[in-house]
Amino acid sequence: MPNYALGIDIGGTFTGIVVYDHDTGRQWSRKVLTTHDDPVRAVVTGVEAVLGDGRLEPRHFTRVVHATTLFTNALIERQGAVTGLVTTAGFGDTLEIGRERKFELYDLNIAKPEPLVPRNLRLEVAERVKADGSVRQPLDRAQLLGCVDRLVAGGVGSIAVVFLHAYANPRHEAEAVGLIAERYPEIYTTASHEVAPEIREFERASTTVANAYIKPLAHQYLGRMARQLAAQRIPAPLLLMLSSGGLTHVAEAQRTPVQMLESGPAAGAIAAAFFGRADSGGDLLAFDMGGTTAKLSLVAGGEPLTAYSFEAARQKRFIEGSGLPMRISTIELIEIGAGGGSIAQLDEIGLLKVGPRSAGSLPGPACYGLGGTEPTVTDADLLLGYLNPEYFAGGTITIDVAAARTALTRLAEAVRLPLVDVAWGIHDIVNESMASAARVHVAERGRDPRDAALLCTGGAGPVHACHVARKLGVREVICPPSAGVASALGLLVAPARVDRVATVGIRLDRGDCAGLESAFGALEDEARAVMADTGLKLETARFQRLADGRFLGQGFDLAVALPDGPYDGRDVEATRQALTAAFETAYREKFSLTPPDVPVEFINIRVAVRAPVAGSEVVLQGHARRGAELAVKGRRAAYFPEASGFVETTVYDRARLAVGDRFAGPAVIEEEGSTLVVGPSATFSVAPTGNVVVTLVP
Repeated sequence: MPNYALGIDIGGTFTGIVVYDHDTGRQWSRKVLTTHDDPVRAVVTGVEAVLGDGRLEPRHFTRVVHATTLFTNALIERQGAVTGLVTTAGFGDTLEIGRERKFELYDLNIAKPEPLVPRNLRLEVAERVKADGSVRQPLDRAQLLGCVDRLVAGGVGSIAVVFLHAYANPRHEAEAVGLIAERYPEIYTTASHEVAPEIREFERASTTVANAYIKPLAHQYLGRMARQLAAQRIPAPLLLMLSSGGLTHVAEAQRTPVQMLESGPAAGAIAAAFFGRADSGGDLLAFDMGGTTAKLSLVAGGEPLTAYSFEAARQKRFIEGSGLPMRISTIELIEIGAGGGSIAQLDEIGLLKVGPRSAGSLPGPACYGLGGTEPTVTDADLLLGYLNPEYFAGGTITIDVAAARTALTRLAEAVRLPLVDVAWGIHDIVNESMASAARVHVAERGRDPRDAALLCTGGAGPVHACHVARKLGVREVICPPSAGVASALGLLVAPARVDRVATVGIRLDRGDCAGLESAFGALEDEARAVMADTGLKLETARFQRLADGRFLGQGFDLAVALPDGPYDGRDVEATRQALTAAFETAYREKFSLTPPDVPVEFINIRVAVRAPVAGSEVVLQGHARRGAELAVKGRRAAYFPEASGFVETTVYDRARLAVGDRFAGPAVIEEEGSTLVVGPSATFSVAPTGNVVVTLVP
């Protein structure tokens, strides 16, 4: 009996659908325009199309995995629930005060992000837990219920509970949530100790409020998604991609949907690590460019780098400190406002700029013929000869070349330049924007982009990858099969993952190793329980211990991996030395030097648990040789400035390329969801994995 897995990735412009047959290795995919008013509608359309194309029986599906940008968009667009906050007396303005640091030091009119909860819905109650977890003042239950009555009367549908030092003792928060649920069972609640049980009030409050803000949406959306899949007679359980690159079950995602804010980009990074492992040695720049944004992440040793905080809904898209801080585990990546739908325009001094404003899926680029009139990157790529108007998204979207030309002509007349120069200018500006952001991102992590290969995914990634690689000095570009829906396929190879954190505040030269071991044990037990609910066998799980450490007196933490436990053995001094050495090694790797004779302290400890999901085996294998001439679809003129303009370019059918095929550029390699552009001074070959590996000649 067939064994199918279904991956669903909802992006800002396109929704990617992938079905993989684990018995035969066959794959079916479809890209449809995202329906922002109801994202489930695009999913239903795409799934029905794939089932019809492949004549697939729904009852043979054993797994469904989903990633979405819906919750991030809800924060950005402020489309979440009316949310209230109940907090400790005296701390109602924590969300507004934030941190002292200004993200624009010399901007006198700086606009900080507006809190998700307005001041009239932030109410204070009498209670107090001290930093050591002891209770200084019991919770005033009557005052709490009075505050909740006021919030509900004000139209609140979700309530965040954030009490001082709840990470050390969550008793008051748990009591408050119980009282709210008893009086108003229809109101959604989120307690900070359930979402971000760690020190620092502002970040903890921000994360908790964001979770409360999107929690009703998550319950409704994920419930509806599960019902629609059931309506299509797909019996498989629904798993969700987390920002950390792991999977979880629906109930856990509904409880803490804030963990899914970066689920879409995480899927792309996981896909890049999987596809590029064999052909790169494990060190990659994962470059994913879709219709709305481009993302870049570092993959080292076959694994994407992980961060434990990020910012959502930034006021200034690329400026740190201008967004809402979130304390969650996430794949470390940088997002660039450059996608196929990015709009080209003149700024106030007449310079050509591209993005971050995007045409999205509606009205979309001018060439989509859906009402868009402004010139976009996709319109420029079309006029440069890189895209085939007869085969865009596999021929499922009708392309209007004349509309693209009209849109770019208006811009060309405004800048008084030839049309082709403007089209190339748009393409090149986007490439430089991505390369510039990538240089900074890679340099900040102490790495050199020239030491890695660039793996491109997304509908627009392969179009721009070789030019971006040249700007970065990267010599090799890897393009996997079905690159346009690689993020959806990445969902099918991701492991289940659970992350847990606790604040300990321990100095390694004086701390109690037995207490540290006990704290780690408690986190691991909690993670085991969540993993068991996912239906996985715990004997396959891999546990990793980490800590947020710093040298005594420093004002920032560095998350580092620790040696496996237990830490409560007889040789306490050896344990302390091993933990100290682990932190100092990681510190030197990032900063080169360590301060002499300064004790190390751990602020937070973390546990990351991963387990492979049954049926997640995906085999990478290219086609056997069929004759190189069969892969050639035709020829068309494409623009390459290094060749002084338009040159006759061979067009290849990606599906007909065979392992061992080797060709020289210029070339355009087409498949259903994406197009790979290879310049004149480059060669490409097909690896045994099915990847197209492009070698850029200096």
